Amino acid sequence: MQVPLGRKGERIASPNPLRMSFDRSAMSTIPQLGNVTSSALLEAYCCSEDLCQFGVTPDQPKQAGFFRFGTDTICYGQCSGEQADSLEEAQYDAMEDVQVDGDVPVLLFNPDEVIHNLRGERYVAESLEAEKRLLHHAYYFVRPLLPVSFRRHLQRFRFRSSRDRSFPQWPVDCTVERIQESLLALSLKAKKRQCLPFVWFWPENYPACAIVTHDVETKAGLDACSSLMDLDDSFGIKSSFQLVPEKRYRVSDAILSMIQERGFEVNVHDLNHDGHLYSDRAEFMRRAREINRYARGFKAEGFRAGAMYRNPEWYGAFEFSYDMSVPNAGHFEAQAGGCCTVRPYFIGPLVELPLTTTQDYTLFHILGEYSIERWKQQIDLILRRNGLISFIVHPDYVIEKKAREVYVSLLRYLAQLREDGKLWLAKPGQVARWWRQRQETTLTQDGQILKIHGSGTERARVASACLDGNSVKYRVEN
Repeated sequence: MQVPLGRKGERIASPNPLRMSFDRSAMSTIPQLGNVTSSALLEAYCCSEDLCQFGVTPDQPKQAGFFRFGTDTICYGQCSGEQADSLEEAQYDAMEDVQVDGDVPVLLFNPDEVIHNLRGERYVAESLEAEKRLLHHAYYFVRPLLPVSFRRHLQRFRFRSSRDRSFPQWPVDCTVERIQESLLALSLKAKKRQCLPFVWFWPENYPACAIVTHDVETKAGLDACSSLMDLDDSFGIKSSFQLVPEKRYRVSDAILSMIQERGFEVNVHDLNHDGHLYSDRAEFMRRAREINRYARGFKAEGFRAGAMYRNPEWYGAFEFSYDMSVPNAGHFEAQAGGCCTVRPYFIGPLVELPLTTTQDYTLFHILGEYSIERWKQQIDLILRRNGLISFIVHPDYVIEKKAREVYVSLLRYLAQLREDGKLWLAKPGQVARWWRQRQETTLTQDGQILKIHGSGTERARVASACLDGNSVKYRVEN
C-alpha cells in the first residue's frame, strides 16, 4: 500500500480486521460489566473520554497469559477467553468475541492492563530472566579479562538466534499502536461516529520525530566528542551525549561546558557502567542517590542505563524528567524484552523515550552491516506509525573511517527527511517536554471550530482519526 508521508498528507493505518457483532439479540448473553476509561488511549490521542470507554467482562482469570487481538497482534494479560502460557500456544483471538452494550464495546480483557504489560515487558518469562541474570553475572565477572575480539565473538554467538524470535517483532514492533488503533476503531463503530478529533502526536503537524543520542563509553569516545559535534552541526542536527560519571573516565566541568555551550544536551549514563545497576535493590538505591547527585551537577534532565539494563518498577528513585533505557524490540540487547511501541509513554512521572532503531555497535559488530539500509528500513516502518525514531551512535565506535562514513550517510538521510517535512529532528529533552505538554492539552469546540488549550498550543495541531472501512485514517489540519 502506498503511504503518503508529507506534512500535509495523510497516513493510513491498518489495524486488524474488525469482526464486531452488533446483534442486539445477543446482548442478553453479556455478563454484568465493569466499565473502564482507557488512560492508555487518552494518553495516545489526547481526546475526549467518551471514545475511550469500554466494558470489560468480570470473569477474569487470576493469572496473565498470551492471546491475540486480531490475527497478528499478540497480547499479554488476563483474558476471560482462552489464554496460553506461551507465545507459541497463543491462538485465541479476543477480537472474535467483542460485543456492544448500548454504544460501548465490550472486551474480554482490560486494555490498559495489556498495554501496561507490554510497555513494562511483563510478558518476558521469569525463568528465562533468571537464567539470563546468572549468565550476566558470570560474564561481567570475567569481562575485564577478555580481549575485545573474543567478547564480540561471544556476543555474536549469543545473539545468533535472537533475530528469529517471533515477538517482539524485529526490526520494529508496533503492537501497542495496533492495539490502540483497533480499540479506537471499535469505539467509533460502536458509537456510529466517523471521526475522532485529537491533538496530533508531534508539533507543527510533522509526521514523525527523530533524536540522535551518543553514549560515551570510553576515554577514546570522550576525546572524540568534539569532532562528533562538528559532524552533527554540519548537518544542522543537535544531539545528546550520555556521560558515565564514575570510573570509565573523568567528566570535567570543561567537558560539560563544551557540550552544553554548543547547544547539545548532556545526560547521565549509568553510574559506572559495570552491568550491576539493577542487581540488588539496596545497592540500586545507593547508586540512584549518587546518580541523582551527578544529574544535578551535570544539569542533566535525562538518563540511560549502561547496556540498556532496566527495571521500570524502581524508576521512582530517579529525579530525571525522562529515561531512554527501554528498547522497542530488545532482540540484540543484553536484557531481553522490549516495550512494543514506537511512541513515548509515561513511567510514573518519567517520560520514556524508547530506543526504536538498531544500535551502531550491533549494526557493525553483530550484524556485520556497514550501510544505512537497516536504519532506513526501520525509519520507514516508524514513519508509517508516526512514531519516535531514536538512535544510539557511540563516539567510541565511529572513530574508524568505515563506520564514520556510515554515520555521515545517516545524518545526510535524516537531514533530507527534515528538509522534505517528514521529520521533526529534536533533542531528547525537547521531545520529553513536548510529550508532557501534549498530555496537558484539552480540546474544546466553539461552533464549528476546534480549539486546543494548554501549554505549547502554538505548536500543537488538531488531527482527526477517521474510519476508513476497517482501518483508521489520520488527517492533520494545517
